[in-house]
Amino acid sequence: MRVAAIYDIHGNLPALEAVLRDIRTAEVDLVVVGGDVVPGPMPRETLACLLDLNIPVQFIRGNGEAAVLAEMTGSESNVPEQFREGVRWNAQQLDSEHERLLASWPKTLHVDIPRLGEVLFCHATPLSDTEIFTRLTPEDRLRPIFAGINVPVVICGHTHMQFDRMLGGVRVVNAGSVGMPYGKAGAYWLLLEPAINLRHTRHDLGRAAERIRNTNYPQAQEFAVHLTQPQSENEMLELFSKTELKSSH
Repeated sequence: MRVAAIYDIHGNLPALEAVLRDIRTAEVDLVVVGGDVVPGPMPRETLACLLDLNIPVQFIRGNGEAAVLAEMTGSESNVPEQFREGVRWNAQQLDSEHERLLASWPKTLHVDIPRLGEVLFCHATPLSDTEIFTRLTPEDRLRPIFAGINVPVVICGHTHMQFDRMLGGVRVVNAGSVGMPYGKAGAYWLLLEPAINLRHTRHDLGRAAERIRNTNYPQAQEFAVHLTQPQSENEMLELFSKTELKSSH
């Protein structure tokens, strides 16, 4: 059984299309979408692309979906001010059917993969869709979070940077981000076949940035710049070290 894990697409349809070309070449049996399909510049188109796949697909909900749902339902949200306009715009692009869809996605997913065993997919940590940790977070701080989950492998995302590390007896792998990566530009995902392979897909960043700028997304220009000139991994590791194991959007 071959499984592709794609996380943190953030409405970046051009990046998703490039990754899906690689996924089809890999002839996977299942695609797991690990949250934060939205918000982003092309939310309706990105959701439609995933729902139209001719490959079995399962979704989990990330903090991005939670924020958009809160906006759609008028619920209280703790989204930081700098992200609220984009979240509000995404909520306006979606309809009641999208709302039901996003609300139906679970927060975690278990998939039994031969020779890997039971794999737990979550967005940030098994306990939270917003907690931050990286490849540098000390193990003693993470041990309580991953204690007692009784699976050999956890796949996560949220911080938009790939890693593969052991926490006690649990292998924890971050899929990276399809749509808003840090570090080297491109699109990141995982292929579990059942060996776990950290994948990087190159695509036409200039063309992708142009497509994004041509949307009505209120932060389209900033998004396009990030796509072609992402912040470095070292810069983000330093930033995240100040907010480790605290909520982040």
